[in-house]
Amino acid sequence: MITDAYTVNQLKKEAPVFGQLSFDDHEQIVFCQDKDTGLNAIIGVHNTILGPALGGTRMYDYATEWDALNDVLRLSRGMTYKAAITGLNLGGGKAVIIGDPKKIKTEALMKRFGEFVHTLGGTYYTAEDVGMETSDMDTVREVTPYVTGISESKGGAGNPSAVTAYGVYMGMKASAKYVYSKDTLEGKKILVEGIGHVGEELVKLVSSEGAQVIISDIDEDKLHKVSTKYNTTIYRGDDFYAETADIYAPCALGATITTKTIDSLKVKIIAGAANNQLENENVHGVSLQKKGIVYAPDFLINAGGIINVYAEIEGYGRNQIIEKTENIYTTTLDILTKAKVLGITTNAAALSIAEERIMNKKMKK
Repeated sequence: MITDAYTVNQLKKEAPVFGQLSFDDHEQIVFCQDKDTGLNAIIGVHNTILGPALGGTRMYDYATEWDALNDVLRLSRGMTYKAAITGLNLGGGKAVIIGDPKKIKTEALMKRFGEFVHTLGGTYYTAEDVGMETSDMDTVREVTPYVTGISESKGGAGNPSAVTAYGVYMGMKASAKYVYSKDTLEGKKILVEGIGHVGEELVKLVSSEGAQVIISDIDEDKLHKVSTKYNTTIYRGDDFYAETADIYAPCALGATITTKTIDSLKVKIIAGAANNQLENENVHGVSLQKKGIVYAPDFLINAGGIINVYAEIEGYGRNQIIEKTENIYTTTLDILTKAKVLGITTNAAALSIAEERIMNKKMKK
């Protein structure tokens, strides 16, 4: 793996796509631009061996196009493993739209993006992610059938946030079972970073079980709303990661688990909804292992969302959605145990299971 800063910067200039450390044999990358609507988007299709690529569209005001490209590559790769480990017949894909959703998102822009999705002919199905709402998916649906997570009133599975949070909750309880020999979260001190749609739903679940919840977010209005609604504590200290607690739940953007934050962390478990939580999955997975912190792999425990939207493609109902999401509990326990027995990181254990399923399907083709 390349870590030298000069080499990385040179690759950015000389090989801005294939030189990306996160490229990882992506099948297709589509750059989408429309000057009339202001659309600048990237669609990443990582792998379609198990089925069509599925992954949400994220709208975010990235500092650079490089950041946007790196994000879509990391996210689409993660979707491949998320679908594989969950047993879904799906591949991994993702899309990002560059810009502040509060400023540039319009119906015309969303429809134009949907037209780009349609040109892929079903290789990629989009869905809701950060900066998006169910209503946006309804708009995209007007121009392409290759979209999931549309409103229930329109025959869809609706907003996947609640199911995503429920899967994280299952993974968190399984991790507690592994560490504390019982899965109750009552009395546990939980740090929740990021209280968007999924984060708030997770706060609701753990608070109802009697956990002591401390929340952090850049949105002050949301902090006060959630704090009042669920009787949680707003973090006002200088170093959120240094707060002594039982569980850290990253639910904002990814890459919050770094060398610096690992040094600060005083928790036994990391189990959250954010994608790509490890800044470097090889380096930081090992660091967590050495420090004795149990990490519930994010692409496993946040898979409730993809389970929810996959229902629209496969046609199964609410009971099956919940059943498949609850199975995250058992899979998490299996992976934590496997990692311990083999002496490997939990992330590596999860990846090995996902990669084995993909390889088996590839061998049969």
